[in-house]
Amino acid sequence: MQRTHGHEHPRTVVTPLISVSTVVQPHEDPSRVVEAVKAMFSDWIPDVVPSNTDFPNDRSAVMMTGSSESLDTLLEATKNQRILDTALDAMTMELDGGSTGFSLSRQAALAGKASFVISERAMGGEIRVGLTGDDLAGWLEQRTSHAGRDSVPRSVGDGLAMTDEGEPVEWFNREGNRTIGEG
Repeated sequence: MQRTHGHEHPRTVVTPLISVSTVVQPHEDPSRVVEAVKAMFSDWIPDVVPSNTDFPNDRSAVMMTGSSESLDTLLEATKNQRILDTALDAMTMELDGGSTGFSLSRQAALAGKASFVISERAMGGEIRVGLTGDDLAGWLEQRTSHAGRDSVPRSVGDGLAMTDEGEPVEWFNREGNRTIGEG
């Protein structure tokens, strides 16, 4: 079967439902937390925004939840950072049928960068993203596609994904030849 930039054949896949949440800790400025999330999800409107009070305060941690219509800003950041394969791996580590979830660093988002939180908590907080929809694997493969996949085809669950700790299992040279594993 011929592959074109990471997809087996053209298909129309509906954008999944996107939920976005983050926790505001008592010591954090809620407006800066909202700003960080909106840097990646500009249409995100949280269900609640705690008031900003001087620290120390008696406010508890507050979960802010909302939705977004697209992952475009996040995907553009991964493209600009040249981490589309990492994005595919990170966004599908929790893939289970019609849903998946992943976490992003809020601190990186505030700087306009995509940084996936894999095994350790991120300093500066995390943005939790949930996706629900049909053919999520296909949709994510399509949205993270790049010309390099003509040489080294990738798909969800192909054995080339990073480990659960975020380590690579394989590297390829410019000609698409393996440099670590069997080949």
